[in-house]
Amino acid sequence: MTANPTDPFPAIELETGASPTHTIIWMHGLGADGNDFVPIVDALALPSAIHVRFVFPHAPKRPVSINRGMVMRAWYDYDMIDTNAGLHENMESLHGSQRAVESLLARENQRGIKSENIVLAGFSQGGALALHTGLRYPEKLAGVMALSCNLPLPQTLVAEACRVNLPASVFMAHGESDDVIPMIVAAASRRQLVELGYAVEWHEYRMAHSVCEEEIADIGEWLKRVLI
Repeated sequence: MTANPTDPFPAIELETGASPTHTIIWMHGLGADGNDFVPIVDALALPSAIHVRFVFPHAPKRPVSINRGMVMRAWYDYDMIDTNAGLHENMESLHGSQRAVESLLARENQRGIKSENIVLAGFSQGGALALHTGLRYPEKLAGVMALSCNLPLPQTLVAEACRVNLPASVFMAHGESDDVIPMIVAAASRRQLVELGYAVEWHEYRMAHSVCEEEIADIGEWLKRVLI
């Protein structure tokens, strides 16, 4: 496991075998860091024949409006409006992180990994960033994994989406008792994506704003399908 301080986002890397042929870029939630999901790699039980490079970036530290301006690791600034309207994202910071993730994708291409063999993944705010970036990315991806999150800037997706990723598998999972991103907000995001023709694989679990063992098993099975 290594850290790469020269990346667009500093990141932790873990490879499941020599000369990886696939990459999973996995972004953490608000206030966490790239270490957060490293322990899940072994639990995914991916086939040993698939050599995967996991990239766990660290978000920059910035003031976050929803937490009264407290400085913490965040992919972008945002505030809550209400349950029906969802979240109010700071577009400048969101687009800045989108460009940085695109730089990570380009870096994997330079290292010999085709875009079609890359999964963009994330939890909570990291999942929102994965959705935002992946659906607008101009090259076909293997898939997008969005855990316990919403679709940011839903009003701009139709104009900004790249059709090359319309067939990409989108794995969305949410906790039935999530009190950070309410289920109604996540369900509205899912509904919009389905109406636009995206191949959404939706899962609900008896949990709050977290990850559970059943979910990890489902993620592992989904990854096997999109990576092989």
